[in-house]
Amino acid sequence: MKKKVVSLLLVATMVASMVGCGSDKTGSTDTTNNNEGTVSTESGDTAEAEPEVEKPEEITIMVDGTVFTQENGQDEFIAKLEELTGIKINVIQPDHDAYYDVVGQTIASGDWPDVMILSSTYYAGYAAEGVLWDMTEAYENSDLKARQDAYGSTGVIDGVKIDGSLYGMPAARGNGCVTYVKKAWLDNCGLTAPTNYEEYVAMLDAFTTGDPDGDGVNGNTYGVSAAGFVGSEAPFINYLPEFYQDANPSFYQAEDGTWKDGFAEDSMKEALQRMADAYAAGYIDPTTLTNATSDCRNKFYDDSFGVFTYWAGTWATNLKTNLEANEKDGELVALEPIAEVGSYLDRIPPVWCITSACENPEGVFKYFIESMQDGGETQFLWTYGVEGVHWSTAAETLFEGTDNEKVYADGEFHGLENREKEGTQYTKAHIDPMLALVELADDPKDTSLAPEAKESAQLFNDNCVTADLVPSTDVMAEYNGELTTLKNTLIANVVMGELTIDEAYAKYEADHGAEWSQMIVDSLNAQ
Repeated sequence: MKKKVVSLLLVATMVASMVGCGSDKTGSTDTTNNNEGTVSTESGDTAEAEPEVEKPEEITIMVDGTVFTQENGQDEFIAKLEELTGIKINVIQPDHDAYYDVVGQTIASGDWPDVMILSSTYYAGYAAEGVLWDMTEAYENSDLKARQDAYGSTGVIDGVKIDGSLYGMPAARGNGCVTYVKKAWLDNCGLTAPTNYEEYVAMLDAFTTGDPDGDGVNGNTYGVSAAGFVGSEAPFINYLPEFYQDANPSFYQAEDGTWKDGFAEDSMKEALQRMADAYAAGYIDPTTLTNATSDCRNKFYDDSFGVFTYWAGTWATNLKTNLEANEKDGELVALEPIAEVGSYLDRIPPVWCITSACENPEGVFKYFIESMQDGGETQFLWTYGVEGVHWSTAAETLFEGTDNEKVYADGEFHGLENREKEGTQYTKAHIDPMLALVELADDPKDTSLAPEAKESAQLFNDNCVTADLVPSTDVMAEYNGELTTLKNTLIANVVMGELTIDEAYAKYEADHGAEWSQMIVDSLNAQ
């Protein structure tokens, strides 16, 4: 395992650069059979009874910011979850932007949690290294599978299987990003929504050199910003799709079934040239290299830039309400993919994984993982949060006396004011109701979700394709960390004008990037 942990640090580096169950309180792996080993069959014969799965008394979970933070009522959320599951739940929650750095350090330390959330990139690597428990059999024999199948979610589960085995359970579909444009900025510049790259660049130029925010000053805004020139997790290009178009900086599976590295292809060089040209023209926020997603959101809210590619669905409402809370116009246009992009990318969803050090993984799966999508009270909690903290059906007025005043009648479901962002409301908890994998009884989404959220989600669903889940190999674990660091450095160098494309690819060859890439491609195709 120590050798595996060394490889795992490389896996962690791979994504971070693109970017235990050790508790003795989880219970024994022994199970209790209350039927003393046999059950009667319809023929009167006896057969071995299914052993009863023991419920763990206490578990430790490691989660990112997609689960309520302390500032947003985590204590109340966990208290309610403990009440519903009958399990004491200890939470480890690093800062959202540093989450995978801490995950890597935690795995390397050997003091593993029982459960952790992993993005697709980490998921494949940790599964290959034996960190994750294989939940295939537990899932195949579960009520959860039946509920998901009935709701048409089979394809999502198949998409996270690795060589036919399941090491993690998504709580919802992956979703993806659409490009939002401020309607007021389009109007102020006399523009309509762009449909191709030429129109897109013309819009960026107007937003950068003109007065789109109407403050009377030309040239004090940017066209677009993002959290890096390349994303920190698969599918990597989803924050700047108009520049990448058909390019892919990482590994992908071609139509003939073979694996390739898109970084080596002409399409990637063309994407780099588009970004370099836009950066040189001042269209791209110069802090893009170091931005976190929270930085982008805050700059969007204060009208620093006008084009933001971000998550479809409820985030359309979050962006709108936060703009309005900052006394900005909140109307956004969600763009259909421009002609050269064709389709947005539906990411492989993050998954809830049980670590292989867990003492009672069957119990954790049945009583924690399954309950998250029970179609009832526990799923409701994971979807909307705690009554009186995150939502209410009481008659009340929110934001009274402001332009954002909301009046609710008795019995009308609504999100309460966000504790961390004054003037905004909660729209969901961990599970986005529009991305659920199991039908939720008495789901208020049809009446509670805002029109812009529904429209954004529908636009994305009508214009997306699913990204590839790239499997891990020993060669990838050994080399892809350094390879990814090299790729990201070269991308930044080219975009910011520090290297030409030819110089960057010459350095890629000289620094072993092409060699490592080919070794990884060969290992993927040899599987």
